[in-house]
Amino acid sequence: MAGKGTQTPAWWYDGAPVPLPARLLAPLYGAVAGLRRGLYRRGWLRSRQVPVPVIVVGNITAGGTGKTPLTIELVERLRAAGWKPGVASRGYGRDDAGIARWITPELAPELGGDEPVLIAWKTGVPVRVDKDRVAAAKALLEAGCDVVVCDDGLQHYRLARDIEIEVVDAQRRYGNGRPMPAGPLREPVARAADCDFRVVNLGQASDDAQAPAASGFGEWAMRLRIDAARPLRGGRERPLQGFAGLRVHAVAGIAHPQRFFQMLRARGIGVVPHAFADHHRYQALDLSFGSELPVLMTEKDAVKCRAFANDWHYAVPLQAELPAAFWVALLDRLGKLARA
Repeated sequence: MAGKGTQTPAWWYDGAPVPLPARLLAPLYGAVAGLRRGLYRRGWLRSRQVPVPVIVVGNITAGGTGKTPLTIELVERLRAAGWKPGVASRGYGRDDAGIARWITPELAPELGGDEPVLIAWKTGVPVRVDKDRVAAAKALLEAGCDVVVCDDGLQHYRLARDIEIEVVDAQRRYGNGRPMPAGPLREPVARAADCDFRVVNLGQASDDAQAPAASGFGEWAMRLRIDAARPLRGGRERPLQGFAGLRVHAVAGIAHPQRFFQMLRARGIGVVPHAFADHHRYQALDLSFGSELPVLMTEKDAVKCRAFANDWHYAVPLQAELPAAFWVALLDRLGKLARA
């Protein structure tokens, strides 16, 4: 099943032939992106600084790589270390995109964007959406934050940043290596070398082994763990092992829905998959499958389904796990910035 939203073209990652219009547009896209990047590097366009550290979690490819789970874990780690983080985001896909607003867990995702609402719901920290991330960072500063975390925004050069974290999918990497729309690249692969940290999303976490410290030179491995299902209408969480051997409807409106389905299957759950497009706006009919089986969905989907959820609907929390050495290195870098 598919829904409205952003679909990943088959030629980006699956080896399908690139259509002629995409091949013709790709050099233009690459040239414009390169020109803009060069103007900022030469100082002809000016980056704006704010008087607190800025951390950008992003990627050089279009589509999901695990940025939001990492952003949520980063916020929690910063708070545990005594920082007062706030999150700045554009709020992709929201209505009235030109309006800046504060995000609360109760705000409708169509007004705040599904990912910012999810971050506010999970962390409780100040979240500001604004197409002008400099203005968003200043608003967070005025709200008492002493570090700004940008969910996405690696290419938003107008906001100066102190730490860049690139997130890349271990399986798909950079796809066919072409610029959009012929491929998934927002910027050349060489741009990734400028980032301070590269986090490689390896997918399903294992109970038997911890993630290695690095999956390559300068790379930090991230695994994603799912352990429970949370009823959308409230109540106690249910361990995922309670669904083992059962059939469920699995719902994922994310950039790479198969990853979620595979994670559930790895838990011994019989998955009836329902893949929707990334950022899909759900209606009650979207979850009418004709059989009364439990419906398990990602938390990104859950924030858009709470208004019409029933007792069969569950959100599956996702936790990013990285080596302790990664957090030591990042917090050490942040501490040096604060002292400077």
